[in-house]
Amino acid sequence: MDRFNAMQAFARVVETGSFTKAAETLHMSKTSVTQLVQALEARLRVTLLNRTTRKVNVTADGAAYYERVIKLLGDMDDAETSLSNASVLPRGRLRVDVPAPLARMILIPALPAFHARYPDIQLDMGVSDRMVDLIGESVDCVVRGGELTDLSLMARRVGDLSLGVYAAPSYLERAGIPVHPQELSLPPHYIVGFRWSRAGLDFPYAMYRHGEHLSVKGRYVISVDDGNAGLAAGLAGLGVLWLPDYMAKEHVSRGELVRLFDEWHLAPMPMYVAFPPNRHVSAKLRVFIDWVVELMDQHAPIVGRSAT
Repeated sequence: MDRFNAMQAFARVVETGSFTKAAETLHMSKTSVTQLVQALEARLRVTLLNRTTRKVNVTADGAAYYERVIKLLGDMDDAETSLSNASVLPRGRLRVDVPAPLARMILIPALPAFHARYPDIQLDMGVSDRMVDLIGESVDCVVRGGELTDLSLMARRVGDLSLGVYAAPSYLERAGIPVHPQELSLPPHYIVGFRWSRAGLDFPYAMYRHGEHLSVKGRYVISVDDGNAGLAAGLAGLGVLWLPDYMAKEHVSRGELVRLFDEWHLAPMPMYVAFPPNRHVSAKLRVFIDWVVELMDQHAPIVGRSAT
């Protein structure tokens, strides 16, 4: 029995709650994963997992062993990446998932510098605004905007996105220029809805000025769950949209979007890097997070902290 593979298989079964899912994320057969865990239990002479036809539960002994295994696997990863020769740089495959606009406009343009600094890190980047099952999909981390609702995740706040309200000139010519945000709730105005995938709902947009607060939830022609699609809808004149300023800047300079309600403010959108609990933060994940922090300091620093 390869004890390292057996411990890795056991840890992944605990994290995914399934031999099938563990096998998929480890690129092994279910039979191989099962045999590795059985051999580990035989060696330890304890039952680590209770199996039923529907689910797998970790035993008390298994939970205690899992905590030790995770630390051991993490220490081994650090040992391999901390040698004093050419392999001192972090290396390996890193699976991340990030919002599409952030990837297109900030992260990917800066990737050549990251690759030059860490040439042995291979990034598998999912580009979406959907909810990601970090454990089940074997994703190392996600970058997301908005307050995190899954409190079981570990997270680091990396930036704050300033927001504005924008519309295309073609829309304003057709519907008129709104003077007050509340007008967006009434005909002839429409908004571009954004459907947060975690709830499948469109939420009101909160705005304030000089002690006056209101929430706007208007009618829409289209509601989307992707930032790039929302921007495209706004540029097409389908409605007024709430947008991170970094996404709108280029289009405003070209006259394709007009900023509305300059006297009104929206609370910045916090940006987080989140990763699974009890998962060792490897060297490659640590440098990726630090790199995201550097980029966000340039483009959307945390409110109250100057960009570096």
